[in-house]
Amino acid sequence: MKVSEVMTKNPIKAEAPGSRSKVLRLLVQHNITGVPVVKEGTKRYVGFVSRQDIFSKPDVEQLALIVNKEHPCVKSKDDLRLAAKILVEKELHHLPVVEKKNLVGILTPTDLLVIVEKENYKDTVESYVRRPCIPIYENTPLTIVAAMIKITNAYAFPVLDDDSRLSGIVTDRDIFNLSVVDGSTAISDLGSGEDEDVWTWEGMRNIMKLYYEVSKITLPKIPVKEIMVKDPVTVFRKTTISEAARIMRKNDFGQLPIRNSDDRLIAMVDELDVISCLIR
Repeated sequence: MKVSEVMTKNPIKAEAPGSRSKVLRLLVQHNITGVPVVKEGTKRYVGFVSRQDIFSKPDVEQLALIVNKEHPCVKSKDDLRLAAKILVEKELHHLPVVEKKNLVGILTPTDLLVIVEKENYKDTVESYVRRPCIPIYENTPLTIVAAMIKITNAYAFPVLDDDSRLSGIVTDRDIFNLSVVDGSTAISDLGSGEDEDVWTWEGMRNIMKLYYEVSKITLPKIPVKEIMVKDPVTVFRKTTISEAARIMRKNDFGQLPIRNSDDRLIAMVDELDVISCLIR
């Protein structure tokens, strides 16, 4: 199967020359984490910019100085397995699709989950876990969890109770939903201009972690159990990888806890783990 068969055509994009503020607006308005960049008024591909790229250079406003011109891309006629290999090996969540130097689409792991589901793979999900699981105790203070997110670069943690059983799951968005931030100041800092109506908190949560993680965030002094998602959807270690893909796609999950026959947490599997079956 070719990239063109599952890619998103006419993707949301930024234009260069442009500014950091305009890109942030796109990320917030569309609740996304990165966009391809094209030359103003054309489809000529320039590179890719993610929220990590932006906040790694917090004092730079010019898009030309932020955009990652070396971000991998694929062609529409490339095999999906090649695309999956790039996403998995480089830990990416976006692959621009470029033809004759023009942007024609974008591919994400979510697009590939559909393929994994349809292929009906019988391999078990536990065989595709690529990294150690990092559980946290349900009475862990939010400040500690926030620090763990920054140190480990993980975005979701399974939560265990006093009996070491899975009691919930918490993500970076759950934590930063509770961030005590002056909304008007945040909007001003991020350069919203006059269209403040599009700067909803629902969209701003997507970038709040990166912008406020240094000094502008105040978390309530409560344990993680008070904000975690309780009784999360899980899969068993013998669940097939295709079934895991179906559950992720249906619920818009980026990760799933895995448990054994004793109902004990043994691992976490994410969307890149799941699509890695396409390259084995």
